[in-house]
Amino acid sequence: MTQPDIRQYQAHAASTDTLGRVICSARNQHFVVDGPVQNGCPGEAVTPAELFLSGVAACGVELVQVLAKSEALPLEAIAVEISGAMDRSRPPRPDVSLFNSVRLCFRMKGVTEQQGRKLLDAFKGR
Repeated sequence: MTQPDIRQYQAHAASTDTLGRVICSARNQHFVVDGPVQNGCPGEAVTPAELFLSGVAACGVELVQVLAKSEALPLEAIAVEISGAMDRSRPPRPDVSLFNSVRLCFRMKGVTEQQGRKLLDAFKGR
């Protein structure tokens, strides 16, 4: 019987003496996250929404690199730009804060347009 491929991740967040400033950690990496100025928070460090979008973009970069390697495609570089819009006057659900829209733009170097589309299709299928 084969064992499932289970990956577990853990992160930690704790308040500070400054309203809306949070110290976060994942493994031995530590970073500051600030709530947005609109919430009465500092807004100096990356915000939770920006951190969420950054995580999605980083996942896109890493996963496309892995997919290209597994397909032996000559991907030299990849960049992902992500933007999200949150319209608080028209929430998708009234009980939670959600993005109304999120847009990703992939830029790849070293692959043909056809190979790039193949990689994006594989990414979307994951």
